[in-house]
Amino acid sequence: MTSLEEVAHYVAHTKLIELDNSRQNPVFGAGHPTADLMVVGDAPGAEEDEKGDPFIGPAGQKLTQILKAIGFDREQVYITDILKSRPSGDEHPTAEEFQGHLPILYKQISLTRPKLILCLGKTAGTVLLGLDTTLGAMRGTFHDYHGIPVLVTYHPAALLRNPNWRRPTWEDVQILRKKYDELTAS
Repeated sequence: MTSLEEVAHYVAHTKLIELDNSRQNPVFGAGHPTADLMVVGDAPGAEEDEKGDPFIGPAGQKLTQILKAIGFDREQVYITDILKSRPSGDEHPTAEEFQGHLPILYKQISLTRPKLILCLGKTAGTVLLGLDTTLGAMRGTFHDYHGIPVLVTYHPAALLRNPNWRRPTWEDVQILRKKYDELTAS
């Protein structure tokens, strides 16, 4: 598969894990196909499952605000989740479910070729980076994914539940913007 469209078609017509049998729509990804910044979450929610687009519910609105605050429009970045299907009953997905869809994310990364990745939440960070650690240990510093700097911060849904996490998230995304500017400077 040599394009995001081909991979999206494959995801739409293939059942890789049990969750794929119960989804309304696969939630593949959205945004600029060769974006310099890729945003990765863990799994779609009910609204995303209904529409087939990532981060369109309340957490997506918060993500849009965060991106705008550091000078990005959603159309400039590529947004996706590790899982392409909604977990049943909004249960936390299993490690096996994440592993079943992880190769799709790897393919999205290899085709998009971002200069920088922002992982939203502990799960997205630990699954992508293959780490077994806390969000606190991952935050505020860059990690390496095959030569691509990765920053992990709070998931926007967590910010809706706990406003105290807004300041550390703001600090993280300012670090992200600074790194982005360094990487994209001519």
